[in-house]
Amino acid sequence: MNLEILNKEYQTNGPRGLIGMVLEHYRGESVFSTSLQAEDQVVTHMLCGENKQAVDFITLDTGRMFEDIYHTLHRTNQRYGIDIRVMFPHTDRVEEMVKEKGINLFYESVENRKLCCHIRKTEPLVRALQGYKVWITGLRREQSVTRNSLPAAEWDKGLKMIKINPLVDFSYQEVWQYIRENKVPYPSLHDNGYPSIGCAPCTRKVEKGEGVRAGRWWWENPESKECGLHLNKNG
Repeated sequence: MNLEILNKEYQTNGPRGLIGMVLEHYRGESVFSTSLQAEDQVVTHMLCGENKQAVDFITLDTGRMFEDIYHTLHRTNQRYGIDIRVMFPHTDRVEEMVKEKGINLFYESVENRKLCCHIRKTEPLVRALQGYKVWITGLRREQSVTRNSLPAAEWDKGLKMIKINPLVDFSYQEVWQYIRENKVPYPSLHDNGYPSIGCAPCTRKVEKGEGVRAGRWWWENPESKECGLHLNKNG
């Protein structure tokens, strides 16, 4: 199935239409990577409302997560009757990095931070995505300047797979309206000044007037604030 058909389905029938088409045509070949944050919880709810047996669910445990994320993982599995597979980084790679650069290397330079993200997040994700044809995400254009031109369906050239972003046009307000209307479980951190949640040492509360992702890697410029999971060039 080509991207034009998928994007047309999204334009005609919205996120649920796109998800339904993907799960119908790529049953058992689709995977959703969830951070268990608000947007991803909305996508989980949509997927389970269509056909949860047709898609696999994965999440990443970097070893530096907030405790609240683990509670949300447990509550989500119980609520939807699913078993989200937890992926971990290679222990030897983490140990080598910490030995060489220190436990909080990411504060020292963008290069160190990207190295940490690569070892703790990108490598485990790439392993988890192997064997699938479709990768589903909770990305939205509104989230940051690095995501403002996202399509609903795209080709990830680096991973050689279709990437589906069903919430691409959702606003922050629409995400929370959906959560309230459908009683979707979400991390309590969202109620306490954390609209975007990453690893604990790399996430702070957002101050009044700041953007949704201002608390992520707050010491960096907005143009560099991606962990590497979504930086593969498309083509």
